[in-house]
Amino acid sequence: MEKVRIDKWLWSVRIFKSRTMATDACKSNKVKINDKPVKASYMLSRGETLQVHKEGFNMVFKVVDLIEKRVSATLAEPCYENLTPPEEMSKFKDWFVGKAASEKRERGAGRPTKRERRTIDKFKKS
Repeated sequence: MEKVRIDKWLWSVRIFKSRTMATDACKSNKVKINDKPVKASYMLSRGETLQVHKEGFNMVFKVVDLIEKRVSATLAEPCYENLTPPEEMSKFKDWFVGKAASEKRERGAGRPTKRERRTIDKFKKS
């Protein structure tokens, strides 16, 4: 395989969750090669460097290998080289909050009363 569609490649290496999202990003000029926006039908080849603007972050990738089928993250990682600048990568650390532990009540305590629920909501907001 010499070339593959850019939207297929972005989806298969897991940069976007769906091919539709990858296509929409191309249509809205968020995927660029050599600072020029590309269409979803652009045929990507090895060695090209692309910039992807996704969720407020500017990521840069170099194409190492071409695949058109979606694979696991461990198999997709060797297909590209992440050239994103460190200051852009540090935005991810500040942005990601993570999941909180689930809330639990004592066994047999039942549902909270209206008063307890208001107290819990007040505590969560502050």
